[in-house]
Amino acid sequence: MPPKKGEEPKSLPLIGRFGTCLKIGIVGLPNVGKSTFFNVLTKSQASAENFPFCTIDPNESRVPVPDERFDYLCEYHKPASKVPAFLNVVDIAGLVKGAHAGQGLGNAFLSHISACDAIFHMTRSFEDEDIIHVEGSVDPVRDIEIIHEELRLKDEEFIMPIIDKLEKVAVRGSDKKLKPEYDIMCKIKNWVIDEKKHVRFCRDWNEKEIDVLNKHLFLTSKPMIYLVNLSEKDYIRKKNKWLAKIKEWVDKHDPGALVIPFSGGVELKFQDMSDEEKQKYLEENKTQSVLTKIIKSGYAALLLEYFFTAGTDEVRAWTIRKGTKAPQAAGKIHTDFEKGFIMAEVMKFEDFKEGGTESAVKAAGKYRQLGRNYVVEDGDIIFFKFNTPQQPKKK
Repeated sequence: MPPKKGEEPKSLPLIGRFGTCLKIGIVGLPNVGKSTFFNVLTKSQASAENFPFCTIDPNESRVPVPDERFDYLCEYHKPASKVPAFLNVVDIAGLVKGAHAGQGLGNAFLSHISACDAIFHMTRSFEDEDIIHVEGSVDPVRDIEIIHEELRLKDEEFIMPIIDKLEKVAVRGSDKKLKPEYDIMCKIKNWVIDEKKHVRFCRDWNEKEIDVLNKHLFLTSKPMIYLVNLSEKDYIRKKNKWLAKIKEWVDKHDPGALVIPFSGGVELKFQDMSDEEKQKYLEENKTQSVLTKIIKSGYAALLLEYFFTAGTDEVRAWTIRKGTKAPQAAGKIHTDFEKGFIMAEVMKFEDFKEGGTESAVKAAGKYRQLGRNYVVEDGDIIFFKFNTPQQPKKK
């Protein structure tokens, strides 16, 4: 039944952990360039040696999310403090075939993936005699399938004890209240085990099913971005024999997922260049860095966005989940802002930039006063009005 006029259609809850301190993990076979990519991304010095399992404990860092809007607000206000949004990134050691059963320290690595909320799935698409490939030859489509199957098999292993327990209490036992959850788990089992598909491949989970999925947080429910690591030569000429095959596989098996070609070697080279040298290289080779695209895509995959507060004291990007309403967004600044919420005074960044001043935005009628049902949009510039909660009087 369509919503009544004036009503917004009810949106389903999101699959995944609820919160803003979410992480994206870099996952792939050994020696595909994960630690090099992590080093470039975070400008850190995680170990990146030429042998499998160089990274055993996961390295974790946070990366500022590049945003021209944030830069503009900082330039305009020249604030004493600047706080961008951050993407939390985890470098996870390489998985191998049989990881779900403990091969190659696989159980520990899979637990590290479980602690993440989205995945940068990295595959290597170039030959190099000096870099060992754990499968003996380069075949990125095969490598993607190996990782997919290991994650699915780990979920398969995880699902069965849950169903067995629910069957004892909800079917053969007396706790019939758990029967709906048992039925949902059987549907998930059919999808993951019988159909051999990832949880996220199903596009029609309903609200109650999503609640159960969020209770168990299956590995195959985590969104993936596919990063294809190319040689410098292939990246510059924008050609590689595997790219079309990878895109075809992803479109068939994980429709809608992003495939981003990049070169760890090129991005690493940029680390040692001055701005002038980098610009000269980019112009001479008619290429560009894709780190900004990768970071922004990872942030979006976590279903995060941010609004701005801006002034001479501070320009800050406040991370929220997509779909967050104004009082809860205010609560990110301080819990008192949410408790005593009156209204959100909102202007769009584009209107502010076009008008040049807050007064100009108001004069154009584009400065809005919005209530507690307003869903905050990415890039909103907001000033919250609130009442300070009354402190209980001492007797």
